[in-house]
Amino acid sequence: MAIESSCDETAAAVVKNGREILSNVVLSQIDIHRLYGGVVPEIASRNHVEVVDRVVKQALADANLRLSDIDAIAVTYGAGLVGALLVGVSYAKGLSQALGLPLIAVNHIEGHVCANYLTYTDLTPPYTCLLTSGGHTAIINVLDYENYNVVCSTVDDAVGEAFDKVARVLGLPYPGGPQIDRLAQQGKPCYSFHSVITSNGNFSYSGLKTAVINLLHNAEQKGERLSSADVAASFTRAAIDGLVDRLQQEVTASGAHTVAVAGGVAANSYLRSRLSDMQRSGLRVCLPKLSLCGDNAAMIASRGYYSYIDNQFADLTLNACPTLKLRGEKPHH
Repeated sequence: MAIESSCDETAAAVVKNGREILSNVVLSQIDIHRLYGGVVPEIASRNHVEVVDRVVKQALADANLRLSDIDAIAVTYGAGLVGALLVGVSYAKGLSQALGLPLIAVNHIEGHVCANYLTYTDLTPPYTCLLTSGGHTAIINVLDYENYNVVCSTVDDAVGEAFDKVARVLGLPYPGGPQIDRLAQQGKPCYSFHSVITSNGNFSYSGLKTAVINLLHNAEQKGERLSSADVAASFTRAAIDGLVDRLQQEVTASGAHTVAVAGGVAANSYLRSRLSDMQRSGLRVCLPKLSLCGDNAAMIASRGYYSYIDNQFADLTLNACPTLKLRGEKPHH
């Protein structure tokens, strides 16, 4: 069983052997945070406290299991909002101690990678993974279930964060990613923005976000009204093309045969269409089911399973780590 509470979703799931979902309950707080235009950490934490017990019980009921059927408790301990993480960690520690079950600490970022094992039950490392979440953007070589080599990552904003910020500037409701996706499909990419790939092969989204803001601001100063759909389409093209172009470079350089995608932006329709183009060239492209792209506990349970069979357990000193990095990630200088 796994518990996930890193941001504004309270989630619990039961997964068998790291691959088979028996239940996957996600209680979202989107409607609450939409009033504020984004996630309010204190409100997120308070809501996790109120519902975590109910969500865990629902996951057990959906799986038609009792607590006595569970072998281990996995929980996200980072990265994320510290208060939100602490709710899940505290609950999991209590459950683990009360039941005498092993406690497994899971890195949220690695959880996103493992969402692929739940969609593609035959997928095994090594493969290349494009990570596109709200807080992280990277290309990773997944060497095995425990080892990752981060090829490149973002030096500032993550791609999901850029989608949310541009959505806010366009006056779209939170969460921005799906809103921009829908709007972009109605527009034309008629504005050109510079590439998000830096000179040393990493990503930078801060400049792209600023370029969109400047475009809108300059039009406003001149009394012009730009088509929000065209701006959304142009932004999407620039944001996604950089990801796919850099991924293509890495696949060509490494000779990888399989590419997996992880994180919330994996749900973006333009990204999915660009990747299906790559698939036509003989590359295997794995895209998680849409329900597994966002934060969920099934992916945490899948990641936890590989720690379980490797006897990697946490104890009651486990604490939340909001700035947790992916193993193998080097700091930018």
